[in-house]
Amino acid sequence: MLPQREEIASVVVCEDDTPTLELLCDHLAADRFGVMPAPSASDALRLCRYNHPDLLLLDLSLPDASGLDVLREIRDADGVTSRFDPNLPVIVLTGRGADDDRVRGLDGGADDYMVKPFSYRELRARIGSVLRRHRGDREGPCRAGEIVIDPARRKVWVGEREVTLSNKEFALLRVLARDPSRVFTKRELLEAVWGYRTPARTRTLDSHASRLRRKLDPESCRFVINCWGYGYRLVDG
Repeated sequence: MLPQREEIASVVVCEDDTPTLELLCDHLAADRFGVMPAPSASDALRLCRYNHPDLLLLDLSLPDASGLDVLREIRDADGVTSRFDPNLPVIVLTGRGADDDRVRGLDGGADDYMVKPFSYRELRARIGSVLRRHRGDREGPCRAGEIVIDPARRKVWVGEREVTLSNKEFALLRVLARDPSRVFTKRELLEAVWGYRTPARTRTLDSHASRLRRKLDPESCRFVINCWGYGYRLVDG
């Protein structure tokens, strides 16, 4: 049996120059990243909306829109109705090296800014640095009763059983596990997980909590408790 390939992270590579796109995808795949090529702004937004990547590598000069518009669309998202993660790590990789372009990119919400021509080794190091900042790689595994959460590897176990969670389910579990005995309000959870900062009528939290509950305990549906009309808490037993 061949060893199973474990991906470090998933990356959307938004680049309209075909040779550069292929080069980036080949190198990243060789370094165990899950790669999603996006030759246009619309492709990048579609992949970020439906595939929930861990990072976006973004060119600014695209055939159908500016990369700054892509960045603005993501950062302005409420995290619920738009389905974009407003906290998605973004590294701009572009030929625009003027100071004004750098300032616009960083002010627009880019986590890092690199100018072409570039060194892939430096880019790889910067990707790792940005992912560590966002993922909290310095945090060790934490336990809440039978549940063990490893933020660095994005893994969850209930007892000896590993549980596969989506990005938002994982984020929701991490928030609840900060204080397993506390009831988090729906507004707190919507803001912490989806970046939603104003009250809203939505079933997104409830549907994610329901799926998380079933995945953690398919038989008895323990752990994630709905405190009706208020919020959720995590049972640590």
